Amino acid sequence: MATPTKPRRRAQIVAGSAKAARDSLIYLDDRLPFGRWLRPQLRKLFPSHWSFLLGELALYSFVLLLLTGTFLTLFYKPNPDVAYESVVELSLEVRGGLLMRQLHHWSATVFVLAIVAHMCRVFFTGAFRKPRELTWMLGVVLFGLALFESFLGVSLPGDQLAMSGLKQADALLLSIPLVGTYLSAFVFDGAFPGQVIPRVFVAHVLLVPGILLAVVPLHALILTWRQKHTERRATAAGENTVTGGPFFPYFAVKNGATALFTIGFIALLATFVRVNPVWEHGAYRPGAAPPSAQPFWYAGVLDGAQRLVPAWEIPIGGYVLQIGLWIPPLILLVFFGALFLYPFVERRYTGADGYHHLLDRPSQAPVRTALGAAVITFFTVLWAGMWVSAAPPPMHTAPGLPQPPPAPAALLTVPQSTYELIVAVLRVAVFVLPVLAFLITRAVCARRAERLTRAG
Repeated sequence: MATPTKPRRRAQIVAGSAKAARDSLIYLDDRLPFGRWLRPQLRKLFPSHWSFLLGELALYSFVLLLLTGTFLTLFYKPNPDVAYESVVELSLEVRGGLLMRQLHHWSATVFVLAIVAHMCRVFFTGAFRKPRELTWMLGVVLFGLALFESFLGVSLPGDQLAMSGLKQADALLLSIPLVGTYLSAFVFDGAFPGQVIPRVFVAHVLLVPGILLAVVPLHALILTWRQKHTERRATAAGENTVTGGPFFPYFAVKNGATALFTIGFIALLATFVRVNPVWEHGAYRPGAAPPSAQPFWYAGVLDGAQRLVPAWEIPIGGYVLQIGLWIPPLILLVFFGALFLYPFVERRYTGADGYHHLLDRPSQAPVRTALGAAVITFFTVLWAGMWVSAAPPPMHTAPGLPQPPPAPAALLTVPQSTYELIVAVLRVAVFVLPVLAFLITRAVCARRAERLTRAG
């Protein structure tokens, strides 16, 4: 009679480990009911259309921003005297430092681009309507914080380009009557440049990222997870019917692929496209001309607006009000305020007070679509104003002294007369083109909506 053989030691270890893991999960689930909470979350339905992944592009680029920013913080020295040298050393001496800098830059660019694309999708389809007003308002806050964080990051290298931007910010603060000098002294810790680099560093590394780390999960995960997602009318079965694929494995796999695509695309840009070579700009020299570099695309609106707005000044009571200097930031302030309150403004004027889970086609909301087209046209004209600069005048010195170096030319330099003509044309276009864009878009949408109504 054959005797049973004892199981091998490896099989015993596997069986024992499986039993220990199972017993541990049962123990935890009895005391912390993860299973009852996790099971419905894994089966939550998510949409399948590609446009719903624009928010995920922003999320994964933000994660890459945090990772690369942590690496850069280990080598950057936020001291006004050595900040520029530390950035040059980080770029040229630290192994992988330049790649990390460029990964950080392109992550920021993709982050802002994805936010803009995501907000355009939400706006033109009406996905901001009740009950998603809070999600929209948090998105507007994220957009503003991302732009402010980008400005802080560009200012940290302490080179001629970075300090030129901070000098413009200082001039704006000083132009405010009564409190301008106090605000400038508070921000810069004295006269420019003061100790602005350490303060910018704290805001860029701690203050703004801390707010973003609180707002991003609230916007992207909590509110979205607790609410039913919006439905495209082409595939929706009804206003209150949920369609799509489950989070696991369907949407989780799509999210993983989106994350890999986002990181790979940013890595390709960082590898083959050089940006912000601070060693070519040189350290900051008071009074020197800024280098020949145009602002980043998301800062170009402010720069273009400053060129198009006349240098208006109004003397009142011993003060000179720099109206022309205030108009560009006021434009942005009004824009973000209108975006923040738009869901309530549209509901007030349309009377649509119910819950909205179906997305609109742009043609179904002619006024909203026309407003969006007009705003995009307006900012495009402002952005176009930054690309052309007047040729700098020739530099002369007293006899016997060396001739100073010529001021660097911008990317697109034209004679003074041509520059004045271009500015005059853009000043007219900034008022005329948005109105034309509004009228044409509204007419096209109304005609298309009428055609769809007849066909239906």
